[in-house]
Amino acid sequence: MRRRDILSLLGGAAAAWPQMVRAQQPAMPLIGFLGSPSAVEWTQFTVAFRQGLRETGYIEGQNAAIEYRWADGQYERLPELAADLINRQVVVIFAAGSVAPALAAKAATATIPIVFVNGADPIQFGLVGSLNRPGGNITGISFLTGDLGAKRLGLLHELLPNVTAVALLVKSDNPNAASVVRDARDAARLLGLEFNSLSARSAQDIDTAFASLVQQQIGALLVSADPFFTSRSDQFVGLAARHRVPTIYYAREFVAAGGLMSYGTSIRDAHRQAGVYAGKILKGEKPTDLPVIQSARFDLVINLNTAKALGLTFPPGLLAIADEVIE
Repeated sequence: MRRRDILSLLGGAAAAWPQMVRAQQPAMPLIGFLGSPSAVEWTQFTVAFRQGLRETGYIEGQNAAIEYRWADGQYERLPELAADLINRQVVVIFAAGSVAPALAAKAATATIPIVFVNGADPIQFGLVGSLNRPGGNITGISFLTGDLGAKRLGLLHELLPNVTAVALLVKSDNPNAASVVRDARDAARLLGLEFNSLSARSAQDIDTAFASLVQQQIGALLVSADPFFTSRSDQFVGLAARHRVPTIYYAREFVAAGGLMSYGTSIRDAHRQAGVYAGKILKGEKPTDLPVIQSARFDLVINLNTAKALGLTFPPGLLAIADEVIE
């Protein structure tokens, strides 16, 4: 063989070598993100999820990829979106928002690991067999917003002892709505309060609900946990101020936007913890070996400026137990 032919062969092999190396490199693991709200509404919590991934060594775009699917508040779309993620061959699914995405993901696959974050009871809804040993392919973070209605109602009653009629606003297509209404009604009965249940599935429905509160002369409102409501915090705060309706929420975000008070756990931190769990699964851990994390801290947040605007004064006892007071 002539010298120039040998050099040509060597040159061709050298050119092909980088392509061979790239072909041998493993593809980045693909995470499926299934959310019941919209992308814009959930930005801060999506950031928290990615933070948790980083804590386990995974950075989106560098050594992990994420396929996002958002239902935009239309829960009936979730089964189709879950099926699409499975067709994309994701290696783990993160179900964010209400319990509905977790239920849709669980119904769609019994093999792909699922990590959920929501405020519902995961045992009651059949997501897991137990908290310590979830079983199957699913685990996650439960921040128990749905089970705190009685506590929120008690705090509202302590602030407003002369109010005799209260209402609870739920998103009617949230799978947790019925149990939330039942628990709040039982708590109201124990306090001797007239109880009303209102529902909303759109921004217009929220406007209508507040108009109904005024028409029925209901003295206070509890807002139940739902990703759609979280995304409408400014609307809630504006309507509560305009109609002068004392309102207690489930997340600090409402009070930071000007709401009166909230009692609940950190939704943002729950998403960070879910990111950590997703990262552990990417490293080889199994969902059945990762116990469901339950939020252990519950914060009472009070906005004194809003109270003043409503002509309300918080009792010293409530101020004393508040975890944060916004002035």
